[in-house]
Amino acid sequence: MRALTSRSSRRPSGDPVRFVWVLFVVSAVCQYLGAGIAVPLFDHTDPAVIAWLRTVTGGIVLVAITRPVWVVRDRRRLLRATMFGLVTTGMNVAFYLAISDIDLGVAVAIEFIGPTAVAAVSTRGPRGVAAIVAVVAGVVLASGASPSGSVFGLSFAILAGVLWAGYIVLGARVSGATATEQGGPRRWRTGVEDLGVGLAVAGLLSAPVVLGVSEITGSVGLSVGVVAAVAAVGVLSSVIPYVLDQVVLTRIGRGRFALMLALLPATAVLVGAVVLAQVPTITELVGIALVIVAITLSAGTDRADEVGSAPAVPG
Repeated sequence: MRALTSRSSRRPSGDPVRFVWVLFVVSAVCQYLGAGIAVPLFDHTDPAVIAWLRTVTGGIVLVAITRPVWVVRDRRRLLRATMFGLVTTGMNVAFYLAISDIDLGVAVAIEFIGPTAVAAVSTRGPRGVAAIVAVVAGVVLASGASPSGSVFGLSFAILAGVLWAGYIVLGARVSGATATEQGGPRRWRTGVEDLGVGLAVAGLLSAPVVLGVSEITGSVGLSVGVVAAVAAVGVLSSVIPYVLDQVVLTRIGRGRFALMLALLPATAVLVGAVVLAQVPTITELVGIALVIVAITLSAGTDRADEVGSAPAVPG
C-alpha cells in the first residue's frame, strides 16, 4: 500500500489526468467504430467469419508490434495466452452474432451483465446488490423494448457478456502471473504480448470450426474489399483499444478504470446512431442508463482501486 501511495504522490495531476481520459475516449470510439464498420459487412458474409477475421488480424498486428518471443518460449505463458485468446475469440463471435440481429447500443448494454456481475461479486455489500438489480433491470428494459430484436440476438448478447466475464477473470490471472514472472516498468506490454499471441493461436485453432460451419451453410462470401475492411475493423476494435487500455491501466487504479467503463454503453449508442442510424427508443435509453448506473455502483470499491493491468476490452 505504501508503494502505491508513493507512486501516486509522484504522479502529477492536471494535464496527465486529462490525457488518460483522452486515451480512454479514443479507445472507446475506435472500439465501436470498428463494430459500426463490421455491421454492413454482414450482408456479404457470416458475422462469425467477420469476427474470426477480426481476431486473426488483431493477433497478427499485435504480434508484429510486440514480437513476443518470450511468450512462445514459455510453455505455461503460451498456454495461458492461448486460453485467453480462445475466450476472446468466442466473445467476439458471440458479440458480432448479437449485433447482426439487434442494435449496437442495446447489445453492448446487455453484454455488460457479465463484467458488472464480476465487479459486483467482488464489491459485495449493498453496492454490489444494487449493481446487480440495476443491470438486470436495465437489460430487461433494453432488450424487451427492441422491436427489431429477437431471442437470437438477445441470447448471443448474453453469451458475449458471460464470455466477457470469463475474459476479465482469466485475463487478470494472465496479466498477474506474467507481471510476477517478468516484472519491469513496462508491464502494460506483457498483457499486449499475451493477447497478441493468444489471438493468433486461437485464430488458427478455431479456423476449421468457423470456416467449416460457414462453408456448410454457404455464408462465406469473402472478397478483397471485405477482407481489407475487416482488417481495419481488427485494428480499430482490437489493437488500438487494447493497447490504449493497457497504457491507461498503468496510470490509474482498476477502480477508476472500471468507472470509466460507464462511458462505453453511451459511446456505443452514439456510434450506432451516427454510423448505423440506430436511434434507440426512450425505454431502451432508460435501460442503458440503468446499466451505466450499475457499472458506476460496481466500480465503487477500494479493493478494486489497485494499479494493475486487468483487461477490460469487450467484444
